[in-house]
Amino acid sequence: MGLGRFGGGLDSAKFVACSGAEVTVTDIQNADDIAESLDGLSGFGGIKYHLGGHVEKDFEQADIVIVNPAVLKNNKYLKIAKENGAAVTTQINIFLEKCPALLIGITGSNGKSTTAALTYHILKGAEGNKGVSYRKAWLGGNIGDRPLLCVLDQIQTDDVVVLELSSFQTDYFDKTALSTHMALLTNLTPNHIDRHGSFQDYCEAKEKLFTYQRIDPERRCGCFFCRDDRIGTEWHNKYKQLRECNFFCGDDLSDKIKKGFKLVGRANLNDLAGAAAIAKSLGINDEIINVSEFKPLSHRLEFVLEADGVRWYNDSKSTTPQSLCTAIESFDSPVILIAGGYDKGVSFDQMGAEIAKRCKTVILMGQTAKSIEKAIVNAPDSAGSNVRIHIAGDMAEAVCKARQDAEFGDCVVLSPGCASYDMFDNYQQRGAEFVRMIKGLK
Repeated sequence: MGLGRFGGGLDSAKFVACSGAEVTVTDIQNADDIAESLDGLSGFGGIKYHLGGHVEKDFEQADIVIVNPAVLKNNKYLKIAKENGAAVTTQINIFLEKCPALLIGITGSNGKSTTAALTYHILKGAEGNKGVSYRKAWLGGNIGDRPLLCVLDQIQTDDVVVLELSSFQTDYFDKTALSTHMALLTNLTPNHIDRHGSFQDYCEAKEKLFTYQRIDPERRCGCFFCRDDRIGTEWHNKYKQLRECNFFCGDDLSDKIKKGFKLVGRANLNDLAGAAAIAKSLGINDEIINVSEFKPLSHRLEFVLEADGVRWYNDSKSTTPQSLCTAIESFDSPVILIAGGYDKGVSFDQMGAEIAKRCKTVILMGQTAKSIEKAIVNAPDSAGSNVRIHIAGDMAEAVCKARQDAEFGDCVVLSPGCASYDMFDNYQQRGAEFVRMIKGLK
């Protein structure tokens, strides 16, 4: 249920088709809208397709519904399926049930992709070293479009799998009461309130990673929490009576580990500290850990170019107010910020105060432009702020205004603090549009 425009259901559809099941792919979008995803199934005969809307009979007759996590749990078709005895599950849930390897789950509001990628980078680099107990490291989950189910036959018992997990994915963990062996929380700040209804419900969805965590005497198990994060500290104190719990923080990193690390800002050091803490728990010492070749993930405070003494950064993955604040805190140089986008129902008050305090110019666009402008103007210290505020109708205008205001030594940062769905298909398209336009400036 929900093949998706970007192939979110491809791995599940291929897996069950290869398993000999009678498969129906259903999506509310029509064939033209998901043509690229459908191409990915072109070699799989026997799959039925119901596109452009769901059919109740499919859910009445199904034995198993593998649902895209973006589908709300109270969806009426899922209710029909459950009323008719079907099991409702997800790609990740099936993987957790069937994967024989040591599983590491990484979640949080900000930094989970970078932490997962760093963890994998370190573990991959340490393969074969003395004292390292695993054979091979794998990466999957919410990061990119890496398959999981279709590589299950390649994953062995003595392997380790790093999973980046969104709240949409962990929210379904109660369906199987099963999570990972090791679990890490980067931080928690309000996000996806439009989906979960409240910050408390969002936190409860995330906490299922720990609630259903496996305690296996034959495996290395444990929890990891950032000492800088309030909720992480609360959960550390909650779970330390039940299992091994560890704090991590960028301040604790040795000079050896930090050597050559190219990512800027305290938040990225915390992400590195989390990855290093997991690695050390698996027998990897400081001498083996090497992140000098690690490159920032695309759209995550990614340096793009320098033109006329102005440095341009693409942080399109910034979809929360806290991630925007983290981005602008990472720079000592004057910041010209491009922000705004789809409204997820979160407060911009703290974000507005940080923009007023730290930015030279802010260019706002999208649904939230006026709300963010109001938060900046109404910030407690706004009277002493010299931040210039512009409203732009699209990315082209935003980049043009940024260039007009930028001077030698400034940094222009696209860090929207909001989702992209009001103007773009996803944050990748938004970031690519930004990069395309600024590369035309040279």
